[in-house]
Amino acid sequence: MGTTYVGKRGLQVKNITSTKKISAGRGRPRGFDTQGAVRTAMALFHARGYDAVGVAELGEAIGVKAPSLYAAFGSKKGLFERALALYVESEGGFIQAALAEEGSVAEVIGRLLTRAAEVYAAPGALPGCLVLDSTRNCSDPEVRRLTDRLRAEGRERLRRRIAQEFPETADVLADYVTVTLAGLSASARDGMAPAALRKAAEMAAEGFAAQLPDKA
Repeated sequence: MGTTYVGKRGLQVKNITSTKKISAGRGRPRGFDTQGAVRTAMALFHARGYDAVGVAELGEAIGVKAPSLYAAFGSKKGLFERALALYVESEGGFIQAALAEEGSVAEVIGRLLTRAAEVYAAPGALPGCLVLDSTRNCSDPEVRRLTDRLRAEGRERLRRRIAQEFPETADVLADYVTVTLAGLSASARDGMAPAALRKAAEMAAEGFAAQLPDKA
């Protein structure tokens, strides 16, 4: 069994490699749990943002020294990129899943927004969205580009889904949903109660539906 690492602000993450034997030199540990390390880093980046998490703290949480961390991921930026990919495939995957569901665009976007409120403010989970919030005010332009790209890809998926029914207004409606998601994430991180956040999402969904052109 590993130990529990308590980071700044009380964040607790599992030390996944603390009992594994470490190989000699600068290489990674034998039996290094790469996926577990990425998930640990994802939690730290999600909780405090990219700039606020240092390499020493990441190594302590994962259970390796800095040289082993660099051997496994190349850099802090490389580890963050892996964490973003894991988030999109796991906690953040609800957006792609919602867009793939059956129903009118009003129904699909309504479900997407209410699910966002549920995910961003889920009890016991880290609040908000890693992609939307982890590089806010980040000092590294290359790191900001990683999340900028993911946000742009997400907006384009929204635009394409809306354009299936409303091509002429797809751009402005995609912007509406993108801004709403950012607001829900920020409000969750600021401590808005889950019920209040869900109500705000429901109202935003009604506002989206009200902007749809008359198809008659």
